[in-house]
Amino acid sequence: MKLRALILGLCSASALAFSAHAQSITIATVNNGDMIRMQKLTEDFTKKNPGIQLNWVTLEENVLRERVTTDIATKGGQYDVVTIGNYEVPIWAKQNWLLELSGLGADYDVNDLLPAIRGGLSVDGKLYASPFYGESAMIMYRTDLFEKAGLKMPASPTWEFILDAARKTTDRAAGVSGICLRGKAGWGENMAFLTAMANSYGGRWFDENWKPQFDQPEWKAALGDYVKVMKDAGPEGASSNGFNENLTLFQQGKCGMWIDATVAASFVSNPKDSTVADKVGYAIFPDTGNGNHGNWLWSWNLAVPASSQKAEAAQKFISWATDKAYTELVASKEGWANVPPGTRTSLYKNEEYKKAAAFAEPTLAAMDAADITKPSVKPVPYTGGQFVAIPEFQGLGTTVGQLFSAALAGQSSVDDALAQAQTAATREMTRARYIK
Repeated sequence: MKLRALILGLCSASALAFSAHAQSITIATVNNGDMIRMQKLTEDFTKKNPGIQLNWVTLEENVLRERVTTDIATKGGQYDVVTIGNYEVPIWAKQNWLLELSGLGADYDVNDLLPAIRGGLSVDGKLYASPFYGESAMIMYRTDLFEKAGLKMPASPTWEFILDAARKTTDRAAGVSGICLRGKAGWGENMAFLTAMANSYGGRWFDENWKPQFDQPEWKAALGDYVKVMKDAGPEGASSNGFNENLTLFQQGKCGMWIDATVAASFVSNPKDSTVADKVGYAIFPDTGNGNHGNWLWSWNLAVPASSQKAEAAQKFISWATDKAYTELVASKEGWANVPPGTRTSLYKNEEYKKAAAFAEPTLAAMDAADITKPSVKPVPYTGGQFVAIPEFQGLGTTVGQLFSAALAGQSSVDDALAQAQTAATREMTRARYIK
């Protein structure tokens, strides 16, 4: 008995010693499918790093942005790893809100990161976030519905073709909407799509002198077509639908087309989750004949707030989640088609990936077509594709998103929504001293 008590005592002491030395890091992330998958695979990380415990805070996109922004701006220190976009990274790095990622390890191949993605996460040549996945936007469409309607998707579709196809593939009796587009208010929700759409119509948020442009014909044409086609061919309650809601609708066979992030391709083509997995085609984001295909370029990235007291452990996790070895881990568990896309050059040279993922080449083509240094056909004083890379955009984009979501819901007219957006943008840009 004494020997047993001694052994138990030693075990308890060891457990206490481990507990005393173990670090617990808190990770804030978005509730998208790839991040949910990452959480399920973290046993691999904890086995390799037994002294680090992981706490997860998983939130809807708009809520995540609000909480992370508040915490990081106030130096609250609530999170050790945050999931943020390439909009926030350079702005926050310049405000000293993020730590440089200098501790990713000697084996971390930073030069393998796609140049456009890496460039958006660097300031003065220093990396401040590591990309978990990257994306552009493209059309995902039902090949069976197109065939039934006698339609063939062009190599470079125009909006005129897409709007017509949406109406022709709508079947209300069968519960099929011809097109599903984001309607939920938010600078990274409906305004991501609508900004890209306006860019493809030749529109822009501001002219060279930072004067808002919502009173110009390009915005009226883009928003007018969007509201009308969603009324004619979109799902009910579209003003509440964001990325995840439209993903579910498409997987359930309720959408003829969905124009959204390229990262969705692995989910709509996965037979485990999608009822139409074998009936999906892909095409580049539409234009109006001007060659601008929306210029959407986004990445969800992992970064360490300057307020974190556990930077070393946090960077070990980031290195694990964004390195090439993680891609191989996902491939071994879920198949190559389900690995996080859009971050590494090597992935698009991997024959196994290209064979498994029919969307690999369309995704890379969409990303290559995006030029965030020239978001619009006309000259602009800002960079960004589906966003404007200035600090004020986060609040202003959400305000405008609410106005446009209300127009989609029939609570205001397109003209009224644009007029109110022009007023709100002029007021904000004057307050921030961009214009007098």
